[in-house]
Amino acid sequence: MAEELVLEASELHCERNGREHRTADMGCRQLVVRRGQPFALTLRFAGRGYEEGVHKLAFNVETGPCPAEASGTKSRFPVTDFPDESGWSAVVQEQDGAALSLSLCSPPGARVGRYSLTLEAATDYQGTSFSIGDFVLLFNPWHPEDTVFLRDEDERCEYVLSQQGLIYQGARDYITATPWNFGQFEDDVLAICLKLLDTNPKFLRDQNRDCSRRNDPVYVGRVVSAMVNCNDDRGVLAGRWDNSYEDGTSPMAWMGSVDILRRWKKFGCQPVKYGQCWVFAAVACTVLRCLGIPSRVVTNYNSAHDTNGNLVIDRYLSETGKDEKRSKDSIWNFHCWVESWMSRPDLAPGYDGWQALDPTPQEKSEGVYCCGPAPVKAIKEGDLRMKYDIPFIFAEVNADVVYWVVGRDGAERKSTHSSVVGKNISTKGVGRDSREDITHHYKYPEGSEKEREVFAKAEHERSSLPEEDEGLHLKIKLSEGANNGCDFDVLAVINNNTDTARVCRLVICARTASYNGAVGPQCGMKDLLNVELAPRAETRVPLRVLYEQYGAHLTQDNIIKVVALLTEHQSGEVVLAVRDVYVQNPEIRIRILGEPMQMRKLVAEITLTNPLGAPLHGCVFAVEGTGLTEGQQLRHLQEPVEPGAEAKVRVDLVPRQSGLRKLVVDFESDRLTGVKGYRNVIVAPLPK
Repeated sequence: MAEELVLEASELHCERNGREHRTADMGCRQLVVRRGQPFALTLRFAGRGYEEGVHKLAFNVETGPCPAEASGTKSRFPVTDFPDESGWSAVVQEQDGAALSLSLCSPPGARVGRYSLTLEAATDYQGTSFSIGDFVLLFNPWHPEDTVFLRDEDERCEYVLSQQGLIYQGARDYITATPWNFGQFEDDVLAICLKLLDTNPKFLRDQNRDCSRRNDPVYVGRVVSAMVNCNDDRGVLAGRWDNSYEDGTSPMAWMGSVDILRRWKKFGCQPVKYGQCWVFAAVACTVLRCLGIPSRVVTNYNSAHDTNGNLVIDRYLSETGKDEKRSKDSIWNFHCWVESWMSRPDLAPGYDGWQALDPTPQEKSEGVYCCGPAPVKAIKEGDLRMKYDIPFIFAEVNADVVYWVVGRDGAERKSTHSSVVGKNISTKGVGRDSREDITHHYKYPEGSEKEREVFAKAEHERSSLPEEDEGLHLKIKLSEGANNGCDFDVLAVINNNTDTARVCRLVICARTASYNGAVGPQCGMKDLLNVELAPRAETRVPLRVLYEQYGAHLTQDNIIKVVALLTEHQSGEVVLAVRDVYVQNPEIRIRILGEPMQMRKLVAEITLTNPLGAPLHGCVFAVEGTGLTEGQQLRHLQEPVEPGAEAKVRVDLVPRQSGLRKLVVDFESDRLTGVKGYRNVIVAPLPK
């Protein structure tokens, strides 16, 4: 019987890994690495050490308080001869007696946060588990498959690694530069940033769901935007704009983020007093850079705060020029927010790149004081329907200003109409202490035909967006994702924005549909004759859509059209809401077995789990690897795939060229059609 393996010591090589992962400035007391990039680990065993083929080694990584493989917060992976790009991997690098050197690597889409690492060592039928220690995993702007990948090295140095910067203040015609110490690598800052994530209300409400979404910079950016202010949570900063700062620190007195973050942690996550826009933005920039998301502070001069969303700032003056407070609309001399660099797979193509995030508490977004991430490209083009909060930021840089003169009798006369909003939008230049004007990123030249065209488009979209004014409002929401093969709920959400109770009839109906608008059979129906609506309250009415009713009629477009009709008995008023629900197909998983190298054979393993309650017959995988192999490979499955079982094929590939290649897979069967998946493969050049 083989001798049992006993781990005597382990070395995480914090200093060496820190240098290679550009995290050495965070200190050598803990291992901090970036996702998708290998890091070194050495194991030293007592006795004769590890023997390949005799001993089996595997690692476990876990993050968050309730780690689960299904949530991406837990993974078990064996020691192998080659890395697995689609998941966590451990590869033997060298063996020197009882010492074993390994290279561990996370997938580029792994959840960020603090992980525990344990080793499982097995001999025959016996196994022992050893704790290796903890490490922190960050976003990786250097990895091409990370959603925060930034191509230019100088920009990565500026927007991720630089701990000092300039924040622009003053006025449009007198721009001043204020130096700021972001200090994202200083002692305790990383721990405080992780604490901030674990203090956010979404984490406290559902720890598993929150941790599972920490692979997404869009989600993390939104959390940071909300947590830097304290308006809805135990956030970092309290805002104040009335010049009364005796019980705290004046916003003008801060010179960096580190002191603010340390105070927040030291005093039990109580808000630090006080901040204004540039302080909120700078602290958010520190947190985002610390987590590995490229970020910069941006200043907008003559920044509009459009409270009613009509893209017009109404200013009222008396006949003597005195400001009349008839509107909450305002224009700030300057306003600061953060831009973060990330891709936006949640949106249509074309909106990757800089995203505006604003942690200053101004208007609520989805019920919380946060703002963004809003694609800067969408702001420039006036695409107000994209996520998140684009109408508000669009108005900040584009709103028109209308002046009204108020006579003694109260009559209002329209005076002048001007475009003075959104000037000299500024950020620190890359690698230099000078201002870079980025106004052209947000808007076309003032007065140009294109600028007026975009504004007119936004006005039209703004007018077509629902306004939360007096009366009854109806919209349809999806409770969770709608997955093919599963039942799901849609909700009729009714808001009674009046001071009186209302009684209404509600009809909600679901039908399968095609993209051209044609509708199929009904697959869900509810008719409630007397729905009581309390004043100033929201009522939610669910409709369960059953797979047994929609499954046989679902088209390849995977659309279910839901219509809700609300009729008030007293007035006869009718309110209508329509929503197309996209039913999501199962994921096609693609694993690459072997090292992708030019002219060397490798294998793609392709799997799909049958989500339906019935077997799938006539299953076919069509595989095409552009630049990898000629033509298309069809792989037919002879046996039916039972419910919950995997359809699996392996395809041989021979990459002809080096570089990044895309493997595309399409799946068809009798009951499940049009399922697509793809995988990018980085092919190494032939060794010389």
